Amino acid sequence: MTEIRAAGGVAWRPTPDGVEVCLVHRPRYGDWSLPKGKLEPAEPPLAAAVREVAEETDVRAVPQVRLPSARYRSEGRPKVVDYWSMRAVAEGGFQPGTEVDEVRWLAVDDAIRLVSYPHDAEVLAAFAALPRATGTVALVRHAHAGKRGTWSGPDTARPLDDEGRAQAAALADLLPLLRPHRLLSASPRRCVQTLDPTARRLDLPIEVCGDLDEPGPGQQRDERALALAARLLELGGTDGQVAVCSQGKVIPGALEQLSGRVGEDFTTPKGGGWLLVFTADGLLAAERL
Repeated sequence: MTEIRAAGGVAWRPTPDGVEVCLVHRPRYGDWSLPKGKLEPAEPPLAAAVREVAEETDVRAVPQVRLPSARYRSEGRPKVVDYWSMRAVAEGGFQPGTEVDEVRWLAVDDAIRLVSYPHDAEVLAAFAALPRATGTVALVRHAHAGKRGTWSGPDTARPLDDEGRAQAAALADLLPLLRPHRLLSASPRRCVQTLDPTARRLDLPIEVCGDLDEPGPGQQRDERALALAARLLELGGTDGQVAVCSQGKVIPGALEQLSGRVGEDFTTPKGGGWLLVFTADGLLAAERL
Protein backbone atom coordinates (compact mmCIF):
# COMPACT_ATOMS: atom_id res chain seq x y z
CA MET A 1 0.00 0.00 0.00
CA THR A 2 1.45 3.37 -1.03
CA GLU A 3 2.20 5.61 1.93
CA ILE A 4 1.02 9.20 2.09
CA ARG A 5 3.92 11.68 2.18
CA ALA A 6 3.51 15.01 3.91
CA ALA A 7 5.69 17.68 5.48
CA GLY A 8 5.37 20.52 7.94
CA GLY A 9 7.20 22.50 10.55
CA VAL A 10 7.52 23.90 14.02
CA ALA A 11 7.50 27.59 13.15
CA TRP A 12 8.95 29.62 16.00
CA ARG A 13 9.64 33.23 16.91
CA PRO A 14 11.62 34.74 19.80
CA THR A 15 9.95 36.36 22.79
CA PRO A 16 11.40 38.13 25.86
CA ASP A 17 10.90 34.87 27.80
CA GLY A 18 12.11 32.40 25.16
CA VAL A 19 10.24 31.33 22.04
CA GLU A 20 6.69 30.80 20.85
CA VAL A 21 5.58 28.15 18.36
CA CYS A 22 2.71 28.17 15.93
CA LEU A 23 -0.27 25.78 16.02
CA VAL A 24 -3.29 25.59 13.74
CA HIS A 25 -6.91 24.62 14.39
CA ARG A 26 -8.60 22.55 11.68
CA PRO A 27 -12.41 22.82 11.81
CA ARG A 28 -12.87 19.64 9.75
CA TYR A 29 -11.24 17.56 12.50
CA GLY A 30 -11.76 19.87 15.46
CA ASP A 31 -8.10 19.47 16.41
CA TRP A 32 -5.00 21.52 17.20
CA SER A 33 -1.88 20.44 15.34
CA LEU A 34 1.35 21.51 13.75
CA PRO A 35 0.95 23.01 10.26
CA LYS A 36 1.57 20.40 7.58
CA GLY A 37 0.28 19.09 4.27
CA LYS A 38 0.78 16.57 1.49
CA LEU A 39 3.66 16.77 -0.96
CA GLU A 40 2.88 17.79 -4.50
CA PRO A 41 4.15 15.48 -7.29
CA ALA A 42 7.99 15.44 -7.35
CA GLU A 43 8.14 18.11 -4.62
CA PRO A 44 11.05 17.81 -2.14
CA PRO A 45 9.83 17.39 1.44
CA LEU A 46 11.75 20.49 2.58
CA ALA A 47 10.01 22.62 -0.05
CA ALA A 48 6.64 21.16 0.88
CA ALA A 49 7.23 21.93 4.55
CA VAL A 50 7.96 25.60 3.86
CA ARG A 51 5.03 25.89 1.46
CA GLU A 52 2.52 24.24 3.79
CA VAL A 53 3.51 26.36 6.78
CA ALA A 54 3.07 29.49 4.66
CA GLU A 55 -0.26 28.36 3.22
CA GLU A 56 -1.80 27.33 6.54
CA THR A 57 -0.47 30.11 8.79
CA ASP A 58 0.62 32.92 6.45
CA VAL A 59 4.02 32.71 8.17
CA ARG A 60 7.19 32.81 6.06
CA ALA A 61 9.80 30.72 7.83
CA VAL A 62 13.36 29.54 7.23
CA PRO A 63 13.94 25.81 7.81
CA GLN A 64 16.69 24.79 10.19
CA VAL A 65 16.93 21.44 12.01
CA ARG A 66 15.26 18.26 10.79
CA LEU A 67 12.93 17.00 13.53
CA PRO A 68 11.58 13.47 14.08
CA SER A 69 9.11 12.30 11.46
CA ALA A 70 5.61 11.28 12.50
CA ARG A 71 4.25 7.94 11.30
CA TYR A 72 0.62 6.94 11.62
CA ARG A 73 -2.34 5.74 9.56
CA SER A 74 -4.67 8.12 7.76
CA GLU A 75 -7.77 6.97 5.93
CA GLY A 76 -6.51 3.41 6.17
CA ARG A 77 -3.10 4.15 4.65
CA PRO A 78 0.32 4.63 6.27
CA LYS A 79 1.35 8.27 6.45
CA VAL A 80 4.75 9.84 7.04
CA VAL A 81 5.12 13.52 7.91
CA ASP A 82 8.60 15.08 7.86
CA TYR A 83 9.13 18.10 10.09
CA TRP A 84 11.71 20.88 10.41
CA SER A 85 12.19 23.61 12.94
CA MET A 86 11.60 26.91 11.16
CA ARG A 87 12.46 30.42 12.23
CA ALA A 88 9.64 32.81 11.38
CA VAL A 89 10.88 35.80 9.40
CA ALA A 90 7.64 37.38 8.18
CA GLU A 91 3.94 37.17 8.97
CA GLY A 92 1.04 38.25 6.79
CA GLY A 93 -2.55 38.84 7.70
CA PHE A 94 -3.97 35.41 8.48
CA GLN A 95 -7.50 34.88 7.19
CA PRO A 96 -9.60 32.01 8.59
CA GLY A 97 -10.55 29.41 6.00
CA THR A 98 -12.12 25.99 5.62
CA GLU A 99 -8.84 24.15 6.29
CA VAL A 100 -7.52 26.32 9.12
CA ASP A 101 -9.77 28.70 11.02
CA GLU A 102 -7.44 29.75 13.85
CA VAL A 103 -3.71 30.16 14.46
CA ARG A 104 -2.15 30.44 17.90
CA TRP A 105 1.36 31.34 19.04
CA LEU A 106 2.16 29.62 22.33
CA ALA A 107 5.04 28.81 24.63
CA VAL A 108 6.30 25.30 23.86
CA ASP A 109 4.97 23.76 27.08
CA ASP A 110 1.53 25.25 26.42
CA ALA A 111 1.64 23.99 22.83
CA ILE A 112 2.51 20.47 23.98
CA ARG A 113 -0.52 20.49 26.28
CA LEU A 114 -2.85 21.81 23.55
CA VAL A 115 -2.00 19.60 20.56
CA SER A 116 -4.48 16.82 19.91
CA TYR A 117 -2.04 14.06 18.95
CA PRO A 118 0.89 12.45 20.80
CA HIS A 119 3.10 12.53 17.69
CA ASP A 120 2.80 16.33 17.53
CA ALA A 121 3.75 16.52 21.20
CA GLU A 122 6.82 14.36 20.52
CA VAL A 123 7.92 16.65 17.67
CA LEU A 124 7.50 19.71 19.90
CA ALA A 125 9.48 18.06 22.68
CA ALA A 126 12.32 17.36 20.25
CA PHE A 127 12.24 21.01 19.18
CA ALA A 128 12.34 22.17 22.81
CA ALA A 129 15.49 20.13 23.41
CA LEU A 130 17.45 21.88 20.64
CA PRO A 131 20.19 24.39 21.49
CA ARG A 132 20.08 27.80 19.84
CA ALA A 133 21.29 27.77 16.25
CA THR A 134 23.87 30.39 15.29
CA GLY A 135 23.57 29.92 11.54
CA THR A 136 22.74 27.61 8.67
CA VAL A 137 24.79 26.71 5.61
CA ALA A 138 23.43 25.06 2.49
CA LEU A 139 26.42 23.13 1.15
CA VAL A 140 26.02 21.82 -2.41
CA ARG A 141 28.28 19.97 -4.80
CA HIS A 142 28.54 21.47 -8.27
CA ALA A 143 26.08 20.17 -10.85
CA HIS A 144 26.91 17.76 -13.68
CA ALA A 145 29.61 19.01 -16.05
CA GLY A 146 30.32 16.10 -18.36
CA LYS A 147 33.48 14.04 -18.07
CA ARG A 148 36.90 15.47 -17.45
CA GLY A 149 38.44 13.34 -20.21
CA THR A 150 36.15 14.80 -22.88
CA TRP A 151 37.04 18.43 -22.10
CA SER A 152 40.07 19.75 -23.96
CA GLY A 153 40.55 22.96 -22.00
CA PRO A 154 41.68 23.59 -18.42
CA ASP A 155 39.60 21.59 -15.97
CA THR A 156 38.75 24.74 -14.01
CA ALA A 157 37.00 26.05 -17.13
CA ARG A 158 34.83 22.95 -17.70
CA PRO A 159 31.20 24.16 -17.90
CA LEU A 160 27.93 22.58 -16.89
CA ASP A 161 26.26 20.37 -19.46
CA ASP A 162 22.51 20.15 -20.15
CA GLU A 163 21.93 17.87 -17.15
CA GLY A 164 23.93 20.19 -14.93
CA ARG A 165 22.00 23.26 -16.05
CA ALA A 166 18.77 21.47 -15.16
CA GLN A 167 20.19 20.59 -11.74
CA ALA A 168 21.26 24.20 -11.18
CA ALA A 169 17.74 25.37 -12.08
CA ALA A 170 16.29 22.89 -9.57
CA LEU A 171 18.60 24.23 -6.86
CA ALA A 172 17.32 27.72 -7.65
CA ASP A 173 13.88 26.50 -6.55
CA LEU A 174 15.23 25.04 -3.30
CA LEU A 175 18.06 27.26 -2.03
CA PRO A 176 15.98 30.49 -1.86
CA LEU A 177 13.74 28.77 0.70
CA LEU A 178 16.71 29.04 3.09
CA ARG A 179 16.91 32.81 2.44
CA PRO A 180 20.70 32.99 2.12
CA HIS A 181 22.23 36.44 2.37
CA ARG A 182 25.54 35.29 0.85
CA LEU A 183 26.47 32.90 -1.97
CA LEU A 184 30.00 31.47 -2.01
CA SER A 185 31.55 29.27 -4.68
CA ALA A 186 34.73 27.30 -5.26
CA SER A 187 36.89 28.59 -8.10
CA PRO A 188 35.97 26.25 -11.00
CA ARG A 189 33.56 27.56 -13.59
CA ARG A 190 31.12 24.68 -13.02
CA CYS A 191 30.80 25.62 -9.33
CA VAL A 192 30.00 29.25 -10.09
CA GLN A 193 27.53 28.20 -12.79
CA THR A 194 25.75 25.93 -10.31
CA LEU A 195 24.86 28.98 -8.22
CA ASP A 196 24.13 31.30 -11.15
CA PRO A 197 20.35 30.67 -11.33
CA THR A 198 20.04 31.11 -7.56
CA ALA A 199 22.08 34.32 -7.71
CA ARG A 200 19.81 35.73 -10.40
CA ARG A 201 16.69 34.83 -8.47
CA LEU A 202 17.96 36.36 -5.23
CA ASP A 203 19.85 39.25 -6.86
CA LEU A 204 22.99 38.33 -4.92
CA PRO A 205 26.63 38.29 -6.06
CA ILE A 206 28.62 35.05 -6.03
CA GLU A 207 31.81 35.27 -3.95
CA VAL A 208 34.54 33.02 -5.37
CA CYS A 209 36.69 31.50 -2.61
CA GLY A 210 39.73 29.32 -3.18
CA ASP A 211 39.43 27.68 0.24
CA LEU A 212 36.34 25.86 -1.05
CA ASP A 213 38.34 24.13 -3.82
CA GLU A 214 39.34 20.49 -4.00
CA PRO A 215 43.10 19.68 -4.04
CA GLY A 216 45.27 21.09 -6.77
CA PRO A 217 48.71 19.81 -7.81
CA GLY A 218 50.88 19.18 -4.77
CA GLN A 219 48.00 19.59 -2.31
CA GLN A 220 46.63 16.92 0.00
CA ARG A 221 42.93 16.06 0.11
CA ASP A 222 42.88 16.05 3.92
CA GLU A 223 44.35 19.54 4.05
CA ARG A 224 41.77 20.89 1.62
CA ALA A 225 38.95 19.19 3.53
CA LEU A 226 40.19 20.83 6.73
CA ALA A 227 40.22 24.21 5.01
CA LEU A 228 36.64 23.72 3.83
CA ALA A 229 35.55 22.58 7.30
CA ALA A 230 37.11 25.67 8.89
CA ARG A 231 35.36 27.97 6.43
CA LEU A 232 31.99 26.28 6.97
CA LEU A 233 32.40 26.58 10.73
CA GLU A 234 33.17 30.26 10.35
CA LEU A 235 30.14 30.81 8.12
CA GLY A 236 27.92 28.86 10.52
CA GLY A 237 28.68 31.32 13.29
CA THR A 238 27.41 34.36 11.40
CA ASP A 239 23.84 34.19 12.78
CA GLY A 240 22.42 33.98 9.28
CA GLN A 241 22.02 31.82 6.21
CA VAL A 242 24.67 31.12 3.58
CA ALA A 243 24.76 28.92 0.46
CA VAL A 244 28.08 27.37 -0.58
CA CYS A 245 29.05 25.37 -3.68
CA SER A 246 32.12 23.15 -3.37
CA GLN A 247 33.51 19.93 -4.87
CA GLY A 248 33.10 16.22 -4.37
CA LYS A 249 36.64 15.39 -3.24
CA VAL A 250 36.51 17.65 -0.19
CA ILE A 251 32.87 17.71 0.96
CA PRO A 252 32.90 14.24 2.62
CA GLY A 253 36.12 14.93 4.53
CA ALA A 254 34.90 18.34 5.67
CA LEU A 255 31.61 16.91 6.97
CA GLU A 256 33.40 14.07 8.71
CA GLN A 257 35.69 16.61 10.38
CA LEU A 258 32.81 18.85 11.47
CA SER A 259 30.54 16.05 12.70
CA GLY A 260 33.15 13.76 14.21
CA ARG A 261 31.28 10.86 12.62
CA VAL A 262 34.23 8.96 11.16
CA GLY A 263 33.30 6.45 8.50
CA GLU A 264 29.82 7.81 7.82
CA ASP A 265 28.84 8.10 4.16
CA PHE A 266 28.98 11.79 3.30
CA THR A 267 29.29 11.13 -0.44
CA THR A 268 27.37 13.86 -2.24
CA PRO A 269 25.98 13.46 -5.76
CA LYS A 270 26.50 16.22 -8.28
CA GLY A 271 23.79 18.82 -7.85
CA GLY A 272 23.02 17.46 -4.36
CA GLY A 273 23.86 18.90 -0.99
CA TRP A 274 23.39 19.30 2.73
CA LEU A 275 21.62 21.57 5.15
CA LEU A 276 24.12 22.27 7.94
CA VAL A 277 22.98 23.85 11.21
CA PHE A 278 25.54 25.28 13.63
CA THR A 279 25.50 26.27 17.29
CA ALA A 280 28.13 28.01 19.40
CA ASP A 281 29.64 24.56 20.01
CA GLY A 282 29.94 23.60 16.34
CA LEU A 283 27.89 21.52 13.93
CA LEU A 284 24.48 20.54 15.33
CA ALA A 285 22.94 18.77 12.33
CA ALA A 286 23.78 17.73 8.77
CA GLU A 287 20.84 16.59 6.68
CA ARG A 288 20.69 15.93 2.97
CA LEU A 289 18.79 18.58 1.08
